[in-house]
Amino acid sequence: MAQATFTFYGTLDYFLPPNQGEQPIVLEFDWRASAKDMIESIGPPHPEVDLIVINGVSVGFEAIVEDGDQIAVYSDADTADMSPKQRLIPVVTGAPRFILDTHLGRLASYLRLLGYDTLYRNDYPDDELAQVSHDEQRILLTRDLGVLKRSLVEYGYYVRTTQPNERLGEIHARYDLATHARPFSRCAACNGLLDDVAKIEIIDQLPDHVAEAYDVFKQCQDCGKVYWKGSHVERVQALLD
Repeated sequence: MAQATFTFYGTLDYFLPPNQGEQPIVLEFDWRASAKDMIESIGPPHPEVDLIVINGVSVGFEAIVEDGDQIAVYSDADTADMSPKQRLIPVVTGAPRFILDTHLGRLASYLRLLGYDTLYRNDYPDDELAQVSHDEQRILLTRDLGVLKRSLVEYGYYVRTTQPNERLGEIHARYDLATHARPFSRCAACNGLLDDVAKIEIIDQLPDHVAEAYDVFKQCQDCGKVYWKGSHVERVQALLD
C-alpha cells in the first residue's frame, strides 16, 4: 500500500490529535487523491491551509499525492523558509464581509455593531452557506467542519472558542477587525445600514422615557429599527474596545 508523510505547522495543530503538531503523520492509501482531500481526511479544512509543499515544491490543492511523498502543510505561508510560494488563502482586500452559521448568532450581532457586512440566519442550510460564501466572496465563519470542507468554500475559518463573549476577540486576532471597523453603522438585528433620523419622525415608536431622555437617533434603512445612545451602548462600546 502507498504511503505519504504529512507534517502540519502553525494553527493547523488544532485539528490534529494531541501532540501531533509539527510531527510526521504517515497516511497509507490505495486510491488516487488530491492534496486537499488527503489533508482534510486527516483533519484540517482547506480554507485554513495557506501553503502545501510536496517534496520541496509549493503546490496547489489539486496536486495528486504519490507514494513516498513528503508533504508539509502550513497555516501561514510566511513561516515557511522557501521560494517561490503558491499562497492558497485568497487575499481579502478592503473590509472583510462575513456569513455565519446557526451557532454564531451573538458573534453576528457583534460584527454588525462593528460595522461589518455580516449575513446570518438560524436556518441556513449548508449548501446555501457554501454557495453564498463562494458567490459573494464572504468569509464563512462556522463551528461545522463539514461545511468548511466543501470545495466551493474559498474563504473560511473554524471558530475555536465555545465562549460567545470571547469569539469577537478571536475573529479580531484573525482578521484585524479594528482596521475597517465603523461601530454603530449597521443594524445588529438585520445587517442594514443606519441613518440619522429626526426625533419627530420616529417619536411614535419610542417608549415615553426614551423620548424624554434622548434627542439623537439612528434608524435602520431596511427593517426600521430605531437606535439611541442608552446605557446598553456603553456596555457594547466597552466590549468592542
